[in-house]
Amino acid sequence: MVNIANPIYDSVFKYLMEDERIAKTLISALLKKEVVEVDMRRNEYTNGTRDNISMFRIDFGARIKEEDGSTKLVLIELQKTWLETETLRFRQYLGAQYANPENILKDCENDGYGIPMIAVYLLGHKVGDIEEPVLYVKHKALDYDGNHVTKGIPDPFVDSLTHDSIIVQIPRLRGHVNNRLDKVLSVFDQSLKEKGNHQVLSVDEDKFNGDLEMMHILHRLITAASDSKLRQDMNVEDEFFSAIENRDTALMQKDKTIAEQKEQIHSMVKAMLGNGMSIETISNITKIPLEEISEMTK
Repeated sequence: MVNIANPIYDSVFKYLMEDERIAKTLISALLKKEVVEVDMRRNEYTNGTRDNISMFRIDFGARIKEEDGSTKLVLIELQKTWLETETLRFRQYLGAQYANPENILKDCENDGYGIPMIAVYLLGHKVGDIEEPVLYVKHKALDYDGNHVTKGIPDPFVDSLTHDSIIVQIPRLRGHVNNRLDKVLSVFDQSLKEKGNHQVLSVDEDKFNGDLEMMHILHRLITAASDSKLRQDMNVEDEFFSAIENRDTALMQKDKTIAEQKEQIHSMVKAMLGNGMSIETISNITKIPLEEISEMTK
């Protein structure tokens, strides 16, 4: 067993994905296609303000090999979050990428069309009752009667206006290794966290023997685990999430107290009514508006 830095941390994940070889390995596994070239685009987005949610964003230009041997440039919009968040945040980021003129092709054949986009969501939480760790959501072209349209598809105009999505539920991984993607994502398996230290995962190195790409990923995460700057960055993230957790706990306790107070007031009003008091008298005593007392009696 070896100890690796936990890549669910933004700082570690960024360090991991800055390695071009690893970026190619992960994107190839996600797309189930060979990525021959990948580059981290200059318009990188991270949550540096630490407002009320952690969401790490980064985009890549990836040239993938098609079945006929040709290559195609696609834009990979990768977003990772620890906590549940509104889908509006994801949509706003994608909207910015659709509007970015740098994401428009400038070649003779497809000049003026948008680069085909694939949105990847690495989620630190579960999505409803969906049990599959990885979900592929793909658009299809249909006619009025619901029949698939294949002639002329794919088309650069259509691809400019729609995109596919890949949703990874990290909590659903839990040791499932059935394919190449499962193997690559296994380094995110949070069931491997060390007791008392969420910054470190304990991984069986022997499971990756003979797999040069996985060993490369493992060695980079081993290096990250011993990097003092990354450890400090992880400490900052832990402090941030501790503050978020304390805030949410306080809000929950406040809501519970308010609910209990309302229940006590409601019981008191019912008792007064049971003793024959009018709602006007109760309102004068409790300073509760007549309308609220009337609602309580319904």
